[in-house]
Amino acid sequence: MKKLAIAGTFDTKGTEFAYLKQLAYDLGLKPYMIHTGVFAPKFTPDVSNATIAAAAGYDIATLVDRQDRALATRALSQGMEKLLPQLYAAGEFDGIITCGGSGGTSLVAPAMRALPLGVPKVIVSTMASGDTSQYVGTSDIIMMPSIVDVAGLNKISTTIFKNAMLAIAGMLQLDATLPASKEKTKPLIGATMFGVTTPCVDYAKAYLEKQGYEVLVFHATGTGGKPMEHLIKQGFFAGILDLTTTEWCDEVCGGVLSAGPNRCEAAVASQTPQVVSVGACDMANFGPRATVPPRYQDRNLYQHNPTVTLMRTNEVESTQIGQELAQRWNQAQASMKVLLPTQGVSMIDAPGQPFESLSARAALFDAITGQLDNPLVTVEKVDHHINDQAFAEYAAQQLLQLIAAQAAKQAE
Repeated sequence: MKKLAIAGTFDTKGTEFAYLKQLAYDLGLKPYMIHTGVFAPKFTPDVSNATIAAAAGYDIATLVDRQDRALATRALSQGMEKLLPQLYAAGEFDGIITCGGSGGTSLVAPAMRALPLGVPKVIVSTMASGDTSQYVGTSDIIMMPSIVDVAGLNKISTTIFKNAMLAIAGMLQLDATLPASKEKTKPLIGATMFGVTTPCVDYAKAYLEKQGYEVLVFHATGTGGKPMEHLIKQGFFAGILDLTTTEWCDEVCGGVLSAGPNRCEAAVASQTPQVVSVGACDMANFGPRATVPPRYQDRNLYQHNPTVTLMRTNEVESTQIGQELAQRWNQAQASMKVLLPTQGVSMIDAPGQPFESLSARAALFDAITGQLDNPLVTVEKVDHHINDQAFAEYAAQQLLQLIAAQAAKQAE
C-alpha cells in the first residue's frame, strides 16, 4: 500500500485534514499525518509539531508561550525543511499533499522543495495563481487553486479536495501501470539555450547525442537557469554545456529574466565538467515596449515579439557582466573551459544585425580575460560566430574531453 503524507495545521484546519485523511483511506492509500500547526491538533498525528520544532532547535511549548506567529511559522517551516527529507529517506511516505492559505503553504512548501525530483507533491492553496515561484521554486510541486478559502467543508472545497486527492493517488498508484522505459540510461548533459542561440545548441546537442549522451536543454529565462543549477547540485549531470549565460545581463541591468546572483555557481562548486560561453550576453530582456524602464528608453531596443523587448548591453554593462561571470568561474577547483566566439554572441549580434557592436563585445571579452586568473580555467577566443556549426561542435568536443579526463582521474 502506498503511503501518503498529509501535512498541515491540524489545530486550525483539523476538519479539512481529517477529510483528506478519510479520502486517502477511501482511495487505498495509507495516510501519514504531519502536524505543522502551533497548537494542539484536533486528532493525533503521526508526526507532532513538537518533533518538527525540535528538528529546527526549538521547543514547541516556548513557541506557544511567546505568541509570536512569525517566529512560530519560521521555526516550524525550518523544522519541516530539515525533517521531511529524512522521513522520506526512511520510507515513511511515497508522496505528500497539503492545503492552506499563505501561512499554511509557506509552512510546507520549503520542505516539499527539499524532496527529490519525481516525488509526487501537491499543494491546494489560495495562493495558487499569479506568481507562485516563491512556493514552487525549482521543484516539481503541483499547485492547485483552492477557489474558496481553506475554511471548512462545502460544495466547492470538497470538490477541489477530491480532485487533488485523485490527482496524487493517480501519481502514486498508476505509475506501475505504465510500460517501463526500454531505453538504456544515458549520461546526462545540461545545456543552456535562448532563441537567439538555438542553432548553436541544436548542433551541439546532435553531436553529443551521437556520442551516447542525453542532453537536457534549459531555456535561459531565469526559470530555466535556476532549475539547472538545482539539478547540478543534486548530481544529475556528467557535464554542463553552459553556452548561454544571458541571465547575467538581466541580473546586471534589472531585466525580467534574471536567474539570481548564484547563477553559474553550481557546476563550479560540484566540480562538474563544464564548457561555458557568453551566448546572448548582448541583451537584457523586458516586457512590451511600453514597460521598458524610462532610463533605457533611448537605448538600442529590439522588439523580439509583442511581449518581449530586448535592449543591447553597452560597454559599461558588458564589462560588469564579464566581471560577474569571471568572478564565479575563478572559483573553479576542477578544469573548465571558456569559449569566446569573436564573430558574435547571438543571432542579432552579427554583421549587419541590430545588436552588432564590436566595442561592447570587446568590453565583455576583455573583462573576462582580464579578471580570470585561475590556472584551472582555460579561456579561448574562437574565430566563429556562436551559431556556427563549427563552434558548437568544438564546444561539445571540448566538454567530452573534460568528462573523459575527470573519469580517468577518478579511476586512478
